[in-house]
Amino acid sequence: MKMKNKIIAPFVALMALLTFSSCDKDLEVEEEDYMENFEMLWKTVDEKYCFFDYKKDSIKNWNTVYYEYKAKVENCRSKMDLFYILGDMLKELKDGHVNLYSSFDIARYDIQGDYLDNYNSKVISSDRYLGRDYKIAGGLKYKILENNIGYIRYSSFSSSFSDANLDYILDYFRNTEGIVIDVRDNGGGYADLVNVLASRFTDRKVHVGYMQYKSGKGHSDLSDPEPIYLEPGDGLHYYGRVAVLTNRNCYSATNDFVQTMMVLPNVITVGDRTGGGAGMPMSSELPNDWYMRMSVAPYLDVNMHYTEFGIDPDVKVDMDEKDELNKIDTIIETACALILNASF
Repeated sequence: MKMKNKIIAPFVALMALLTFSSCDKDLEVEEEDYMENFEMLWKTVDEKYCFFDYKKDSIKNWNTVYYEYKAKVENCRSKMDLFYILGDMLKELKDGHVNLYSSFDIARYDIQGDYLDNYNSKVISSDRYLGRDYKIAGGLKYKILENNIGYIRYSSFSSSFSDANLDYILDYFRNTEGIVIDVRDNGGGYADLVNVLASRFTDRKVHVGYMQYKSGKGHSDLSDPEPIYLEPGDGLHYYGRVAVLTNRNCYSATNDFVQTMMVLPNVITVGDRTGGGAGMPMSSELPNDWYMRMSVAPYLDVNMHYTEFGIDPDVKVDMDEKDELNKIDTIIETACALILNASF
């Protein structure tokens, strides 16, 4: 028994040393690498970021950014300082798809700003809406409300669902007056799930937008827009009235979902402007093993307009404070009224 302990102790000590060394490596002070990492990050963004022309009136000139942040890098004293300097530089792009990743933090841009939340999870959890007797199919929560309108709460496109899940939900809703799909506060996730969900609400191929790609290193080097289509999905479909609820925290894949659903004639969007995030992201590695992500391929709506800064709803509605106190969701109630009155 004693011999066994002697074998384990050095092993544990070695593992602890390796773990400490691995964690500490990301913070080693290597001053000669500061400028190398800065130069590579700035150049990669300069050559591959796709929204420079579109944002030219709302962000700093990227060459100006170079000299401003080069001076800061020259004066930084640690690798952690370098990380936050580079993170601040990326924030100049005002893009939630632009991030810098290290083992100790993720640099990110705050897309919410000072706008109203227009969503209250405690209200949604009240008996008037989901309550405690809602059903769950994959990442989707659903229930038939008292006014015979189906309600789907989808909080993240990172929570997957299957075709079978959708079949069960749409069969359950087959005799409803309409469906409310609540994607407020959905920050995005898997882009392929957008069409999987949206395809259940159309019986024909529909043109829903365009995609562009970088065609060179210049800021204006983008390909001609290529059309994107939504095909009818397999399984059960729903052709009744559908209201999609939105707010400023609808981002990335959720922004794409809203843009796609808006094209369908039986769909109306209700709530606040979406957060945007209409650029397909890619990742790149820096010499010091940090990773950065940025938008490289813009998505446009059917009118060839960029939706990077968000999409306005068909019906603009904010949450009413008095309603919230009474556990009433103003946006859901407005959507239900539009469905029941056949207002679209």
